[in-house]
Amino acid sequence: MATRNDSDGGACLPPAVPLDLSCLSRLSWKLGSRVVDDDEATRLGRWTHVESTRSLAVFRVTGETVVVRVRTPTGRERFYGAALMDIGDALPRLDDAPSWERIG
Repeated sequence: MATRNDSDGGACLPPAVPLDLSCLSRLSWKLGSRVVDDDEATRLGRWTHVESTRSLAVFRVTGETVVVRVRTPTGRERFYGAALMDIGDALPRLDDAPSWERIG
């Protein structure tokens, strides 16, 4: 399988990202980049961190699944799979976070 979980049994977003998603799957870079580059993936939003070069984008990839792409300040991309219903409830918190700015 092309997913990787953290040692505690579940994947976690970086601490700078103000989203608390309980059921995340860490995707390999190869799988994540291929999925978000697919013509059927729809970007739901993009945000930048106001104090660093970190960024985040959310893509709807199936009827019930999203992929979250996080770019680190060094330019590395990390991908996470989540349920659409979970991310839908979390995105308003990201929009309200003073350290993040929605850019698309």
